Amino acid sequence: MHESRLNRAWLLLLVITGVTFWMGESGSSAGSLAVALAVLGLAFVKGMLVALEFLELREAPALWRWLIAGWLVLVLGLVVLAYALGLPKA
Repeated sequence: MHESRLNRAWLLLLVITGVTFWMGESGSSAGSLAVALAVLGLAFVKGMLVALEFLELREAPALWRWLIAGWLVLVLGLVVLAYALGLPKA
């Protein structure tokens, strides 16, 4: 049972990686805040998958899950802020 969950998580990580690669390489997404937010949202999903499944935080106390989720939100929020500040003013 545990192995099949890990395999599903691994396959989902591969799919998300492929989607984000495609989004970044498509060319039509250059400078698009919506695409950047979508990529960062997928990065959050990937980070939580790794934490819950491969670091086995699914069975850990809730405090640890909340700390990891909060850390991910903080880091990704800072990336969004830096990206938004670097956009040219229209």
